[in-house]
Amino acid sequence: MPLLAAALCGLTLYLLSRFDDHPVSMGFMTEPRNGFEWAMRLVSILFWVSAAFAAVRALNELVFFVFRKRKGYEAPSLMRDLFSLVAYATTLAVILKFHFTDLSFGALLSGSALLGIILGLALQDTLGNLFAGISLHADKPFQVGDVLAVGAFTGVVESITWRAVKIKTFQNHTILVSNATIAKENFEVCPRDNANARIVFFSSAYQDSPVRVIHVVREAIRECDNVLRYMTPVVRIRGFADSGVDYEVKYWLSDYARYNDTDALVRQRIWYAFRRAGLTFPFPARTVFMEQPAAQDGVGRESLTERLSAVDIFAPLTSDELGALAAHACGRVFAPGETIIRAGDSGSSMFVVHRGSVDVRVDKNGQTRTLKRLHEGDFFGEMALFTGEPRTANVVAAEETEVLEIDHEAMRNLFENNPDLVESLGHTINERRAGLAASAASADGEAETPDRLLDKIRRFFRLS
Repeated sequence: MPLLAAALCGLTLYLLSRFDDHPVSMGFMTEPRNGFEWAMRLVSILFWVSAAFAAVRALNELVFFVFRKRKGYEAPSLMRDLFSLVAYATTLAVILKFHFTDLSFGALLSGSALLGIILGLALQDTLGNLFAGISLHADKPFQVGDVLAVGAFTGVVESITWRAVKIKTFQNHTILVSNATIAKENFEVCPRDNANARIVFFSSAYQDSPVRVIHVVREAIRECDNVLRYMTPVVRIRGFADSGVDYEVKYWLSDYARYNDTDALVRQRIWYAFRRAGLTFPFPARTVFMEQPAAQDGVGRESLTERLSAVDIFAPLTSDELGALAAHACGRVFAPGETIIRAGDSGSSMFVVHRGSVDVRVDKNGQTRTLKRLHEGDFFGEMALFTGEPRTANVVAAEETEVLEIDHEAMRNLFENNPDLVESLGHTINERRAGLAASAASADGEAETPDRLLDKIRRFFRLS
């Protein structure tokens, strides 16, 4: 608008000076003979300019409303500004030509060629940004919402104007990069609605099987937040280093703007997966590293026995039997949000929460509901251990959680040495199931009779 007002004033002064020296015939009016007629002529011009301004604004809104409906997104501000500029210039020319029929725009433009050269040199950078912006708009290499890396800056594109591109960096800083700079630089674009990939590097010890490492890492990051589920992560060997085997894992993101957090989460899941699977991160070959292996993944034998003795389901066991059970228990560490067991999966082991907490969840009518939070000393999955029944709920680590896993073989050894344990444990399990059936946290179905439950346990453990 300031440019338009300046242009209008300049043309008006030019016309006034010309008519003072060289009277010409007017368009729809006779030549003004006094100051009053000149004032009326200027009032008429201002009126039509105001009407044209309102009409152009309305036309702009209408055209780009249709554009938004057809394309599904807002038109770039550069396109709107160019449309308005051309429309304003055209209507102004028509209004002046209508009021001054002998006015020659060709002579006006040729007479201001020198002025144009001076302005072009003075506005070289501004004009460079303008034409670079027009080029970017025509090519459309990126759009608002895309992640753009240009020069030393990387961030999300917030707006594209006739002068610069506004980028919001991942440090929450706002950067304005001129269009001329972008036109000269090589830049990288990660489109908003595209399956953009990331690569994270890690290493394992030479004694670890590559087939096992690849399987463990791939399964560990499948369910990471922001990782596309329908595209299987790719894990492959990069090379053989001095101290271990170098790997890379390639995965695809739903929202590339969150790649920093996702990379960190993937590395965290790899660490936990290595810990559970007994895999080893290599130490520098020049360093001698000696470590006494801790019992059961960092859980001491006495601590295991003490923890199991506090579990009510194992109350019938003697101290020797608890010690034997602790000898076969395995400690497992899970990251926050990792699934420990899934509903419907088969299993033959139960878990005791040794450190941290877990959430018991069920899916009903397409919605996930948390039934209960279990803390240290609580247990879950006992029916899979004693009867082999499928899991009835999802159990997810609410925080970094360490659980003790007791498998089928450990319980079978106890039953073979002391057959009377079947009846006492079966009675304890049936009481627990009856209590759960009366609460909202129970699985579907009614509690079984003691005799039926004992038959299931005997058949599962193949006891006479």
